[in-house]
Amino acid sequence: MSAGISGESEDTLIERAVTRLTEHTPFPVAFGGYTRDGAVHVSAISGRHTHTLRGLVVHENRGLGGRAMVEARPRLALDYRVSRAITHDYDGAILGAGIVTLFAVPVVVGGVTRGMLYGGSRRATPGGDSVARPALAAAEAIAGELRIRDEVERRLATMTHAGEDRPLSPAAREEVRESYAELRSIAAKVDDPTVRERLGRLEARWAALALGEVPAVTSASLSPRETDVLAGAALGSTNAQIAASLGLKEATVKSYLQSAMSKLDAPTRHAAVVGARKSGLLP
Repeated sequence: MSAGISGESEDTLIERAVTRLTEHTPFPVAFGGYTRDGAVHVSAISGRHTHTLRGLVVHENRGLGGRAMVEARPRLALDYRVSRAITHDYDGAILGAGIVTLFAVPVVVGGVTRGMLYGGSRRATPGGDSVARPALAAAEAIAGELRIRDEVERRLATMTHAGEDRPLSPAAREEVRESYAELRSIAAKVDDPTVRERLGRLEARWAALALGEVPAVTSASLSPRETDVLAGAALGSTNAQIAASLGLKEATVKSYLQSAMSKLDAPTRHAAVVGARKSGLLP
């Protein structure tokens, strides 16, 4: 699969996740893959004596992972061999690897299972928080990255084709503006500094595309948070709505807006938005 904004391919995300599961959980075996054509295609395996898991394809409603895929929630089999809650289509692969306890955690994006992470133990392992939390966090980290990549692809599709110099149409420019504000709210919740930096570069490109002209020269410089809240204000969102989208307090949003208005020498939030767009600070 292609590399995304974090610089890692989607396959690498899965590989890194299963390796960390074997390093930081009681599961000596971990494996996973993405869904395709109604099945999980295992592409990454970590642990010893796991040759039976290679090339495993788990279909909807079959086995533990098949149920987790359809239900879009984690499933646990404390004693996989005798579990009556699942089909046993994949006993050859699972029991062949000596797995007794199996934990399946779906990677869910927009209510759809996009991948699966498994943790396997060769002895009965209780499914407490200390066991489940790292696997759940790993799945959510991959889901977050996929959400961002999906949004990037969707927004890139609204832009002019590569090599064309003409500006976007008014409707397309407005779509970029709306997408830009949404991207700021996504970026505000991303902790990885590398991902945030790459998102920032994409934001700058979209701002330039939406302008369709050389930005006006300005000495103003907005902080990331000031840009976040001003992007929301540009869409007509209230302070409360901006606060909710960015996970901030309403008073904090008001403070950032006032700071942005001061830097742009703007008497109102609308004037600040206009000034930021003219200066190339907003699309």
